[in-house]
Amino acid sequence: MKLTQGKINELLTQSGCDHNHKKDGKGKNKSCKQQAQPGTAQGGCAFDGASIALVPITDAAHLVHGPIACAGNSWGSRGSLSSGSTTYKMGFTTDVSENDVIFGGEKRLYKAIKEVCDRYHPPAVFVYSTCVTALIGDDMDAVCAAATKKFNTPVIPVNSPGFVGSKNLGNRLGGESLLEYVVGSKEPEYTTPYDINLIGEYNIAGEMWNVTPIFEKLGIRVLAKITGDARYEEICHAHRAKVNVMICSKALINMATKMKDKYGIPYTEESFYGIDDMNRCLRNVAKLLGDADLQERVEKLIAEETAKLDIALAPYRERLKGKRVVLYTGGVKSWSIISAAKDLGIEVVATSTKKSTEEDKAKIKELLGKDGMTLEKGSPKELLSVIEKTRADMLIAGGRNQYTALKARIPFLDINQERHHPYAGYDGMIEMAKELDEALHSPIWAQLRKAAPWDAVETVTEKLVVNY
Repeated sequence: MKLTQGKINELLTQSGCDHNHKKDGKGKNKSCKQQAQPGTAQGGCAFDGASIALVPITDAAHLVHGPIACAGNSWGSRGSLSSGSTTYKMGFTTDVSENDVIFGGEKRLYKAIKEVCDRYHPPAVFVYSTCVTALIGDDMDAVCAAATKKFNTPVIPVNSPGFVGSKNLGNRLGGESLLEYVVGSKEPEYTTPYDINLIGEYNIAGEMWNVTPIFEKLGIRVLAKITGDARYEEICHAHRAKVNVMICSKALINMATKMKDKYGIPYTEESFYGIDDMNRCLRNVAKLLGDADLQERVEKLIAEETAKLDIALAPYRERLKGKRVVLYTGGVKSWSIISAAKDLGIEVVATSTKKSTEEDKAKIKELLGKDGMTLEKGSPKELLSVIEKTRADMLIAGGRNQYTALKARIPFLDINQERHHPYAGYDGMIEMAKELDEALHSPIWAQLRKAAPWDAVETVTEKLVVNY
């Protein structure tokens, strides 16, 4: 896949981009104007986004063509789990040097691909370009094509150097590589009328394992997982699915739209967080599959699972009712977690709109109501101000914000990719309720909010002096 300005503009004008949600009027089909700024890489670059989207393919080898720091910067920082192969956990890199910058790194890349194929025999090798190798002009596509022919192993170029844009653009560039080189390259042994793909689900903390058994109970087969706990070959078969279930609209929306155009596969955007959203997901999938008997089975399963949850969540709802939280995350979680919190009686008083589409923002506004606050960018100072203003009891955010919560002396729950607890599906609701309850009612907070012994002594002394 050649990376051209036209390709970048095409990906930036996908329906998941903020500029393209107004069907009429100004802004429709307008290219995103946001450019990557040197020195402001917080939130991830395009290379980071591509690796996030593709590395969860567990049996493939993932080779970074660039300086060793690029591989070390992102490998192992996300909790995408595997039920089998762990090849994806190995951080392969060409480790280009100053000599490679001067004389070119193509020979080094070819040798690295050969070593990976000879030693590990993966079903495929994904090769990622970085800023350095893109700037020196290495023809990665040609090297990958030659290696594919020589080693009889698919070697897939992922042209996503960090300087081309944001992490979200990198997600889509990863999706373009799958569409061009992987999807449709093999045929499945058999198909069923109930085959679906999950797109944009990365199995963080094993969340997908809470969801796939539910589909299996209904007789729905997840043909391809793109890409959490995925195997290379199943993604090759993805073009034979009957429905695509899109989990995050800003990540791989280009895959859903292009598979609809090319293969006629309809897609629906869903969330696995919260009882209402999980129920809605099952109903929408059954509706798109167009089977009346399946729809009846869905309603029966929803009734059973809801009844179980009402019993399991009753003690947590009693303890969590009326608690106020600030939610600072991005994308689909910025609104889907609000729904899950409402199921537990928790009030979300503020949330972020970072990396949210216009549809996401509309859902946020509807769920929060007129008194809810939205944050576009949340510096520690701004978050502390919002926590104080809203009298929040808790901060739910990514791992780097935990110290902000500690400064405010309130509990914190990690909701982003570093977390270790799965919150998706019906079982995930119980896990989320448990984690929220333990965090909010930990005895440490009462102790932490007490005055320090020396401050208490000074206060008593001051009172004695005043009384005297």
